[in-house]
Amino acid sequence: MSTPAAPVAPGPGPARRAPWWPWAVAVVVLVGVVVALLLTRDGDDGTAAPSPSATPPASPTPTTSLTAGPSPSTAPTASPTATAGCAATGDGPPAGADVREVVDVDGDGRPDQAWLTGGADRRIGITTASGATFSAAIDSASPVPASAVVQRVQADAIPVVLVDLGREARLWSVVDCGLVAPTNAQGQAYTFDRGFAGQGTGVGCTQDGGALRLAGLDAVSADGGTFTVTRTWVDLGDGGRTARNGAAEQVATGAAADDPVVTTAQQVSCGDLLAGRDGPVEPAA
Repeated sequence: MSTPAAPVAPGPGPARRAPWWPWAVAVVVLVGVVVALLLTRDGDDGTAAPSPSATPPASPTPTTSLTAGPSPSTAPTASPTATAGCAATGDGPPAGADVREVVDVDGDGRPDQAWLTGGADRRIGITTASGATFSAAIDSASPVPASAVVQRVQADAIPVVLVDLGREARLWSVVDCGLVAPTNAQGQAYTFDRGFAGQGTGVGCTQDGGALRLAGLDAVSADGGTFTVTRTWVDLGDGGRTARNGAAEQVATGAAADDPVVTTAQQVSCGDLLAGRDGPVEPAA
């Protein structure tokens, strides 16, 4: 009798294919993400692309200066903590005065105004942004029209007013919302010679220790061609009520007449603010 053959195991059937629809869904989602990124991408300059319906920003309103001429361009390194400013007093600059915008003198963080009047009773005055007006008489026989410059000096940022009178330069400090003429060691009003008395030729303010510092300048020519320039520091004390000469130093020798160190020593300036250019000028009679 023959033995029956062993059963043969069935072979593998045809492979089952993965469903196609998940791939289609993934492609649709990917395309949607790419389109969204393209629509919301930033502009080439790194700023968000504006919405077509956004309202454009308004153009800045132009400002009008009080008078012609450049505005002060340099403030001292030291600056006071902002205060409320001077209390409003007075009626503002007199009619006919030359008025210029100057640095903040009362510490409220806003620029103020300096002005000059002409004639027999010429005056130098300040009108603050807070509405205070104060002035001082310019008692001088000099026929040269006055011009002024206003700045803050020293580490304590004392506001000073320098008035060029041609023969001399007068000095005032802003103290307690008024103009005070600092006194010298003899108790007289401190003045700078402008070549009339042979003691100096100009006034300047130089950066020293992070703040502008007041100094008298003297440019002397021994041979008529070149100059020696000497600077004498002037230190203000008691909040600007006193002025004392400090150390003197030679800052140039053999300098040509058109050298900036010589021309500056023959002017009234403070930092890069120049009397006759960056402050009020006495109006013509």
